[in-house]
Amino acid sequence: MACVVLMLSCSSISLGQSTANVGDSESAAQRRSDSFETKMRLLESAWEKRDFDLARSLTHSLRDTVVQTQQEETPPAKSPVETNQLQSVESLAAEWKEWARGWRYFKRLTIEETVAEPRHSEPVEVSLSFPANQVTSLAREIRVATVSFGRLVELPCQVFGEVRRGNERHCKILFMVDSLPKQKQDLLVFYSNPDAELPQYPSDLLTEGEGFGLDISNAHFKASLSKQTGQLERLVLRREHGLELFSGGEGHGEPPGIDWAHDYVDEDGFQKLRISLWDRCPDYEVIRGPLCTIVRRWGFPYSPVHPIYSPSRLKVDIEYRFYTGLPWFHKIGSMKAIQDFSAQALRDDEWVFSGQSFTDKLWMTADGKLHTGDVPTQQSENLWGIGFFNKVSRDSFMALFLEHSATGIPELKQNGAPQLYYRWHGSVWSRYPLTVKNVPAGAELRQKNAYLAIPFAEPDGSKTIESLRRCLVNPLKVSASHAAPQPNVAPEVAARPDPTTQPRLGRAGETGDCSQLKLAIWQALRDCKDAQLYTADINVVELGLVYDVRVRGDVVTLVMAMPHRGRPRLGYFIDGSISVHPTLSVPIRERLMNVPGVRQVVFEQTWEPEWNSNRLTEEGRKKLGMEFVNDRDLPD
Repeated sequence: MACVVLMLSCSSISLGQSTANVGDSESAAQRRSDSFETKMRLLESAWEKRDFDLARSLTHSLRDTVVQTQQEETPPAKSPVETNQLQSVESLAAEWKEWARGWRYFKRLTIEETVAEPRHSEPVEVSLSFPANQVTSLAREIRVATVSFGRLVELPCQVFGEVRRGNERHCKILFMVDSLPKQKQDLLVFYSNPDAELPQYPSDLLTEGEGFGLDISNAHFKASLSKQTGQLERLVLRREHGLELFSGGEGHGEPPGIDWAHDYVDEDGFQKLRISLWDRCPDYEVIRGPLCTIVRRWGFPYSPVHPIYSPSRLKVDIEYRFYTGLPWFHKIGSMKAIQDFSAQALRDDEWVFSGQSFTDKLWMTADGKLHTGDVPTQQSENLWGIGFFNKVSRDSFMALFLEHSATGIPELKQNGAPQLYYRWHGSVWSRYPLTVKNVPAGAELRQKNAYLAIPFAEPDGSKTIESLRRCLVNPLKVSASHAAPQPNVAPEVAARPDPTTQPRLGRAGETGDCSQLKLAIWQALRDCKDAQLYTADINVVELGLVYDVRVRGDVVTLVMAMPHRGRPRLGYFIDGSISVHPTLSVPIRERLMNVPGVRQVVFEQTWEPEWNSNRLTEEGRKKLGMEFVNDRDLPD
């Protein structure tokens, strides 16, 4: 299941908004909280009075308002397919309609390979929007299928970033695609199935731990992120001897890791401010799933004597992406100047490896050509890939720089030649991209890199890396499809073995065979209230705390969340007594055991994704005084 710590969008009401020019229901919601502006006035007053305890409390409360408003108001990514551009499953040919039984609608996409390179398991991400009245949970209901030899074949997918905006629901969908050179493929994205359950896909991607300090592994490597900062601390190559890449010693007083960027040296060379000095991530977002684990962190770098010096000048945003089955991972980063400031030096990529695991250097020029050995002086500002390999063991690690750009400052340097031996550590490279010392407010540096860990030997290794970079620089193109998919194929193709491993898209319980029982379960859950909201009379369905309902025979499994970690005890809803309160409610287990056909109820509690206000149903929003405004009518 995917995990989202923060999600965003617009066209809705937030508890943190001002009450000016709003309706009665919004005023009711506002009266139960305080606006950003109110908290800022209180904070300024506390600061003037030097009431530091109150000021600290208000900064925490102010951040909560920002987070909640961000959940409600940040615009979602643009969808290549209009929200109301859809087709009914009933319009499909008979064999396809039967294969997709249980689902009502689908959207069409085209995937195109453009640079004559074969692709294997390439991650593709697309943002889509759907009519809110046609779905209850995109994470449960979305399925992706490709057309292969005239048949539909399901592609495992991962849904995350689900938000509600008025009459629309938005999400991001990630799936892995194989493609022949110059191939165009039709994809169908199915949705609208109230009986659908959270899909369970086999995967070699294993993510362990809590928060941002995770251990993430697949068939090729195991990455360990610092429990303190979230930086990549160690990487174990999963070959027979299991080479472990690490940075030893005492660092600069902080926990050492192999990824040391991002940092800068301030005016007059007084100090270096680093994100590796964080005592914990100032802000972070984690998404976990069978196809991809994303760890994003952002904030201002810390001083060696933080918080004596805590400048808010350069906001750093770093995201790692690890994928199932792939021997490489992404790092996507940005550094944005919030004020004018002077940087004597700035690094946006540095990797340090203790020991002497490598014997030779790797480097790549802008033309995508891979080289070994020392970097000639004339090429030292033309590096778009840097790494190392061992001639004997064939172990290697390499950065492929896919994007590197800036706005508001001159073009960036492409330097950072690899060094095999660095102050007893071992191997290192360090990129200093700035061409100026004075950085104006609004200037931004952006990067997207891929880090590759594969066995390397010349010449085949060079060809493999060059091909991979061409693919990563030119990802598969996603667009709306306007051609109706056709199941009809030539007889010789139709005679080939059916590649579909499932007789149809739906698993047990998803194709209508449990519809009445599931409907009864969802209806029964509406009798289970949150009595801590004394007068709202709001139930766990309206709150969106029920993530999944699975039915296997007479055994029901519920996947549920709690609203926040200050209330970690799901048992309050399952078995807790609320008889002291006038709200008419019953514990979930007791209520479901009275549903005909249910013998046993099993509960799974999850924090992934963390609950937020986007999970509220329309009725739930009304009961909390958070109705949407400016809703647009969309087709049913």
